[in-house]
Amino acid sequence: MRKIVLAPLCALVTVAVTACSPSGPEQTNPELAPRGTPMTKVKPTRQDLTTKLSISGKVEMNPTFGLVAPVAGQVRYFDVPAPNGTPTKPIRVATVWKDQQPNYVEVPAGSTFSGRLVDDKATVTAGMPIASAKHVGYAIVGDIDGQQAYKINGALTDVVVQIKNGPGPFPCAVLGTIAALPQGTVPEKPPVTPDTKDEKKDQPQPQQPQQPSPSTGLRIVCTAPADVQMINGATASIEVTTGKSAQALVVPVEAVAGQQGKGKVDVIQPDGSRRTIDVALGLTDGKVIEVKSGLTGDEELGVPGPNLPEGQQQGGDQSKPTGP
Repeated sequence: MRKIVLAPLCALVTVAVTACSPSGPEQTNPELAPRGTPMTKVKPTRQDLTTKLSISGKVEMNPTFGLVAPVAGQVRYFDVPAPNGTPTKPIRVATVWKDQQPNYVEVPAGSTFSGRLVDDKATVTAGMPIASAKHVGYAIVGDIDGQQAYKINGALTDVVVQIKNGPGPFPCAVLGTIAALPQGTVPEKPPVTPDTKDEKKDQPQPQQPQQPSPSTGLRIVCTAPADVQMINGATASIEVTTGKSAQALVVPVEAVAGQQGKGKVDVIQPDGSRRTIDVALGLTDGKVIEVKSGLTGDEELGVPGPNLPEGQQQGGDQSKPTGP
């Protein structure tokens, strides 16, 4: 009789235990996983990568732009007379001497000389603005901040402009440098002497005195094709291609942590563990970032990337774009 009573009781105990116990492995909340825990695996891929920067601009008449020293050396200026019309040929305004060789600086056709930016016989460095010029006619002008200047410096061969509610997109030819310019100076003409009186009489006299150029901030100045209709003051968007890389090895930006130019990624090992390695970083379009060295392309990486100390983590944000 006791056996008959105990059998159902044991069955009830077994059913109760089974109903209260979780089935399968213990569940965890993935949102509570610390940063650096590989939640997703990705492999590097290859693709053409282009990075661009957008700048706000507008149409301006007769904007000033700067001309730079082609080499490091000593600058010597020419006396440039004020023109009687728009020049149709380049105007030679200075020479930078290096190793007893002349390196000429010329104002392009369609522009006029408007100022010296350093003293005559000054020692200058390559890329330093030494003369200012004024474009005759319409151009697109966009103001640049310091961070943008370093991104686009030396990358001014591929510029496209869209005028708001107007023409575009169209290619825009950049004039001079993006560097900020000091106020220009135009030296006074030497006084006429008996020896030069007849010589001056034979030369065409300028209709009006030259006006030195004003100072400018960092900005880009470019000209549109001749068939593009321009309206002074119209707003525009300037898009500068800052970099191109064909078939670059790229990974998602979320897989990388570190500073601009260098970073770290987590490589997933065969046993599931991760190994943090250093990589050299290149271009980024905000979605993927180029890995220039450190990976072969066959690795599996953990996403999100490694968890770096706070001081280094701030630098990691620099590998991602901070603007358009």
